Amino acid sequence: MTTAALDERLPRSAPLWLLTLITFSGTLAMHIFVPALPEAGRALGATAAEMQMTMSVYIFGLAVGQLIYGPLSDRFGRRPTLMYGLLLYTVTGIAASFATEVHGLITLRLFQALGGCAGQVIGRAMVRDSAQPQEAARRLALMNLMVVLGPGAAPLVGGALASFLGWRSIFYVLSLLGIVNVVFAWTMLPESAAGDAPPRARDLLGNYGRLLASPAFLGYALGGGCATTSMYAFISASPFIFAHQLHRPDYEIGLYPAILMAGVWIGSVAATRFIPRVPIERLAVWANLVSVLSSFAFLAVVLSGHLTVVLAMAPMFVFGIGAGIASPAALTQAISVNPTVIGSASGLYGFSQMGVGAICTALAGFGGNPALSAALVLAAAGIVAQLSFWAALRFGRLPSR
Repeated sequence: MTTAALDERLPRSAPLWLLTLITFSGTLAMHIFVPALPEAGRALGATAAEMQMTMSVYIFGLAVGQLIYGPLSDRFGRRPTLMYGLLLYTVTGIAASFATEVHGLITLRLFQALGGCAGQVIGRAMVRDSAQPQEAARRLALMNLMVVLGPGAAPLVGGALASFLGWRSIFYVLSLLGIVNVVFAWTMLPESAAGDAPPRARDLLGNYGRLLASPAFLGYALGGGCATTSMYAFISASPFIFAHQLHRPDYEIGLYPAILMAGVWIGSVAATRFIPRVPIERLAVWANLVSVLSSFAFLAVVLSGHLTVVLAMAPMFVFGIGAGIASPAALTQAISVNPTVIGSASGLYGFSQMGVGAICTALAGFGGNPALSAALVLAAAGIVAQLSFWAALRFGRLPSR
């Protein structure tokens, strides 16, 4: 069948700007609250460890929720499943703004994440539903280009909101964003799931089993997680690296994760250029190699005892570029393994990303040297990603659509 004939069979695509808005809402709610943790902790009488839990459970919710939404969107359709997730995100955001004790806030943050991750899973799936792999990768790179702006600016915005309007204002803003998403999704998003009979409920776990049995999917999912969300190790350690080890003032802390995300943004721009010219199955390998070399450069700086702001951020900026290029390539390959269960593949891929991010964040907390811990985690994750991508290329074969 010709490419033109295949394109005619694909469903109408959703506006990319709207999918971007919905997709970055989930991770935005994670990053924007980081600068407000000390103030919120004082207001709620919570310990630092308890406030850290509001972040840990959010990452956990983003991971687990994606396992749920993927198969549900295959079974019941993308649009209705997404609407329920957006409503949950909005309602819990409103409730969190009225939290009076930390355990209630922790619970609400979990459910906020469970709602917010719907956009991540279903947004990616809707892009792949309506495009062939090469074009889907280009659109995902463009979407990633816009999505990265959220986490990059979020610490700066969150810090400003907390300083001038109080920490609760962050949840007012997130709730307003949720309402906007609900209205736009209801009025503008088409259903993009295939018109064939949806999988039966008892087949959903089987879909996951078949994906997990695929060397191609496993390679790109594990590799994609290690190549991208391993950066959470550095982000979570950055306040301690720059405030405690390098003695930088508190008002600078939000700037350094933003520089890393700027690298991811530039990488996403580069990906849109490379995807039509470089075989997509090899793009992730070469891009991740850039990140691996950067992480080892950062590790060498730390081990040499010459750590400075510039010598820390220069390799991390380059790391971000590599991650920004690898991300859409790995994602497209992973969710193209079986075109009949794109939603499930998107959910399982997202789970692997958030799972890797959570593990890397936890590992970066060990030891008395935050910079060394973060550098070791990044270097190890980069090696795992490279091996995973090579395994996917060697043992996996993707179908065309």
